[in-house]
Amino acid sequence: MEKQWTILEALEWTEQRLARQGEEHPRLAAQMLASYATGLTRIELYTEFDKPLNDRERTLLRESIQRRLQDEPLQYIIGHVGFRYIELAVRSPVLIPRPETEMLVDLVLEHARQLPGVEPRILDVGTGTGAIALSLLHELPACAVIATDIDEAAVELAFSNAHELGLDGSECLRIIEDDLAGSLVSDTAMQYTFDVVVSNPPYVPTAEYEGLPPEIARFESRLALDGGADGLAVFRRLAAQAQELLRPGGLMAVELHESTLDEAATFVRSLPFEEIGVHTDLNDRPRYLTALRAEQ
Repeated sequence: MEKQWTILEALEWTEQRLARQGEEHPRLAAQMLASYATGLTRIELYTEFDKPLNDRERTLLRESIQRRLQDEPLQYIIGHVGFRYIELAVRSPVLIPRPETEMLVDLVLEHARQLPGVEPRILDVGTGTGAIALSLLHELPACAVIATDIDEAAVELAFSNAHELGLDGSECLRIIEDDLAGSLVSDTAMQYTFDVVVSNPPYVPTAEYEGLPPEIARFESRLALDGGADGLAVFRRLAAQAQELLRPGGLMAVELHESTLDEAATFVRSLPFEEIGVHTDLNDRPRYLTALRAEQ
């Protein structure tokens, strides 16, 4: 007869097994997997530490550990991730939202809230899970957002997340499949109409991409990560499109690789943008570029 482990015994064993595998934060990972298997919060795991796992919980935990030992990201195993004030479903290969991108939303909100008496029109290019677009609608309900992605799987997931947040029926949100914003640039009715173009585009230089950890390279879409030889191949196209879509004074806000910000700023100076700024993330690394569309 198989031993009936308590929650505490399962936590301790899982932590030790993940630590041997080289898990960076084995205790946190063990807690997350145990919470997923039992449906308990991380605090409840310890208030009910002597509760035996039932067959379903034990099987689910065992399967989850095996997936993690094969380098699958915890977020994909659990199926969701917190981003700012919302919860988002995640699944491979759609890019997992990172904490760094939360600060990109702050830059957009700061600009949008200063627009006098205007319902801000915002374009989120490469929306992935919908993290940026849905956060903006959640925190700035008066805005109108169009979100694009070239990946059909990402568009479907963004729609699903919008539905779970009760935003899929909103007239203020459109999610479309597009190569960056090509279809919008081609539509003369859309040109020079946006107050903000925001994006977390593929920006990892190809040489660095080749050395990414397996949990990223094997499970997350290369399409959403590889930014070409210098990390700016997609950004250059995006900036060229943004100049056609932004109103004068409109904001372009982009997250980029820390090694590329100076070159990106130099490129943007060749376009009709002004007040170009580079901003650091919580680790004080250059991470974001902002620029305002100059007058026509």
